[in-house]
Amino acid sequence: MSGLAPHTLRLAHRGDHRHEVENTIPALVAAMDVPGCDGVEFDVHVSRDGVPVVLHDPTLERVQGVAAACAGLTAAELETHGVPTLEAAIGALPRRAYLDVELKVPIGRALVEVLAAGRGPDLGAAIVSSFEEEALRRLHGLVPGWPIWLNTVDLAADAIGRAVDLGCSGISVEWRAIDERSSARVRDAGLGLAAWTVTNRRTYSRLVSLGVDAVCVEGPALGPDTKRR
Repeated sequence: MSGLAPHTLRLAHRGDHRHEVENTIPALVAAMDVPGCDGVEFDVHVSRDGVPVVLHDPTLERVQGVAAACAGLTAAELETHGVPTLEAAIGALPRRAYLDVELKVPIGRALVEVLAAGRGPDLGAAIVSSFEEEALRRLHGLVPGWPIWLNTVDLAADAIGRAVDLGCSGISVEWRAIDERSSARVRDAGLGLAAWTVTNRRTYSRLVSLGVDAVCVEGPALGPDTKRR
């Protein structure tokens, strides 16, 4: 897969949120302190004023305890609730951190500008992933050379075909869908293969043995708890 390391990448799912709030700068930075962590996966929505921000849910209710929609608040307002901008998140991470930027909604030019400023015009050491085909289609139309992954729940022929048609360089799937046969189908289609979201070290090792390119992990599968006392 274009831009990936020769070994299986271990990507911290929403950062290391064992002690920090998921998808916040402290959680993302903490992940890179864990030995063996190659990078982070995080989610991107867009604020009312069109700024890409790092947040998984469309609202702030579950994580921040605020009854408000992300799209209804400005980036400055979201920041007061601990929701960072994509620009701030990238700026806080070391350049060695591999980024899996998952789009929750189509964004377009604003996303391209932030990512290009943070990781260069060729999007070094990063990919953009999404379940939303329109998000990937829009991005691919703007920067066709950037690596994109289709997120999916299975590796059926239809899912693999959609990834190819979208111009994806890889497909990211729920880990239970990966075995020797399904991974071979992905390889035969010329795609890289990533897995989400693994919590068990034994599962992580099995995926490595199958040659999976990247694995989103959390908890024990991420590695030692560096803040454990």
